[in-house]
Amino acid sequence: MSKAGFMPSVFRALRAESGQIKAYIFELPMRVKFRGITMREGVLLQGPAGWAEFSPFWDYRTAESARWLMGGLDSVLRGYPLSAQQRREIPINATVPAVPAPQAAEIAQALGAHTAKVKVAEPGQTIQDDLSRLAAVRAALGAKANIRIDVNGKWDLRTACDNLPKYDRAARGLEYAEQPCADVADLARLRKRIPSVQIAADESLRRAENPLLVRDLAAADVVVVKNQPLLGVRAALELVTELDLPAVVSSALESSVGLVSGLYLAAALPDLRYACGLGTAKLFHIDVSSQALLARAGVLPVRKVDPDFLLDAYHRDGYCMAELKNGESRRQEVSAPRAETFFKWEKRLHETWEFCQAQGWLHEKLLVQLIRPQYLREI
Repeated sequence: MSKAGFMPSVFRALRAESGQIKAYIFELPMRVKFRGITMREGVLLQGPAGWAEFSPFWDYRTAESARWLMGGLDSVLRGYPLSAQQRREIPINATVPAVPAPQAAEIAQALGAHTAKVKVAEPGQTIQDDLSRLAAVRAALGAKANIRIDVNGKWDLRTACDNLPKYDRAARGLEYAEQPCADVADLARLRKRIPSVQIAADESLRRAENPLLVRDLAAADVVVVKNQPLLGVRAALELVTELDLPAVVSSALESSVGLVSGLYLAAALPDLRYACGLGTAKLFHIDVSSQALLARAGVLPVRKVDPDFLLDAYHRDGYCMAELKNGESRRQEVSAPRAETFFKWEKRLHETWEFCQAQGWLHEKLLVQLIRPQYLREI
């Protein structure tokens, strides 16, 4: 997991940490399909410094998932670099999934944000679907709003050169295009060929053997940093310093507990020019906490969150009826994970933990205790 040209201090620091971490598996139903999923799953970690999250998507193999685990462990063992905190509120963007244009307009307006990130290039959809979505978001937010697109590396260079001007026109000006091509060298070529649209690198950092190639090849104007896959808050800050490019902090679709790390990362950046993609809790029907991080007037406060809803569900018969505290009066069922979800994440956590220990990244006396929900304790 150490990446060529970049060796964050987290490896050395965590080798010195011992003790016991508690782990709680969760699953949250989503309002709309996002990144191909309708249920978000993962593990909440509890340590001496508080809570964090381990929730790599299922297309991440064990070696890549280990980065996510190390990031969560750094937060629960060492906490956040509070002395580096620059701000108490973080401006956020609305995150618009690949949904039909009318629904996209509603989602874009829901957070009161002045910036929207619009997902495009969804398998099974057409360019016209994307262009209609962009036009609808622009109409909803007005001429002064910022609109960015996220391609997730789905275009080759030729397709990107053809499509980017069309998407720029449909949006009536793009703030930037996030990871239009998968290959970092293609990002550099695209940036030279279409200098009118800024390029942001995401996967070229969090899934790359050498994230510093983004800087060395002049492949991006902006970098998108995500706490978990970049080994946690401190490691992400170290990488941003090495890259010397403007940074946007974005969510990996975490629960509100997981979003806290992103907020502290954004709060510690010396320079925060762009709205951050941390407003994704709105995509869940219900969160792990009564203190869900829901933006108001386009900002989120920098604060910690406890998973009281989930803990209550764990200590009952698999669920609790939670009264929401975000202005909504209806009651929602907050569930502990289903048995099948629990056992597959138990296996994944075990395999990833063993991988980290085999690499010598964790102290042999650092242990994890996986907590079972009440309904599974007799199994």
